[in-house]
Amino acid sequence: MEQMKIIAATERLILREILPSDVEGMYALDSDPEVHRYLGNKPVTQKEQIVDVIKMIRQQYLDFGIGRWAVIEKKTNDFMGWTGLKFVTETTNGHQYYYDLGYRLIRKYWGQGIATETALISLEYAFNTLGVREVFAAAHIENIASNNVLKKVGLRSIETFYYSDIKCNWYKIDKLDYEGRKQQV
Repeated sequence: MEQMKIIAATERLILREILPSDVEGMYALDSDPEVHRYLGNKPVTQKEQIVDVIKMIRQQYLDFGIGRWAVIEKKTNDFMGWTGLKFVTETTNGHQYYYDLGYRLIRKYWGQGIATETALISLEYAFNTLGVREVFAAAHIENIASNNVLKKVGLRSIETFYYSDIKCNWYKIDKLDYEGRKQQV
């Protein structure tokens, strides 16, 4: 039996650590070319690739105490995608050793407010549980839905940059902005 650490639960969602048994759900997510449209158009083609991704994420839990979380539909227990924070050690847009907010959902769950809901939980976790000072995120400049989610949860677009050959918006929120936003809601 796999150990399952639940991070948060809402009326409709459970956020928990990604488990080795999530291979099928992760494969359904990352083998969809439409999901990878703004991620360099490189969907996975073999489940072994997903096994390696899950191992990498689980290693991040051990190394940094944080990594992406599975999004599970409470009603059906179905894997919907992933969300959450990642501690990035490589340099991206001149930043290194930072917390990155991200999310990726299976296509049938798009447009239901799930990315926004989970991003808000992730930010609350970042600032109130981990005690981080700031969180960053990047989104392909043409990915309107993802850019809208980041703005909706309070991140500010700072600049554009190229990740490989992909033009992206670079976002940031710090603890002060997060606290100020919470008071307005």
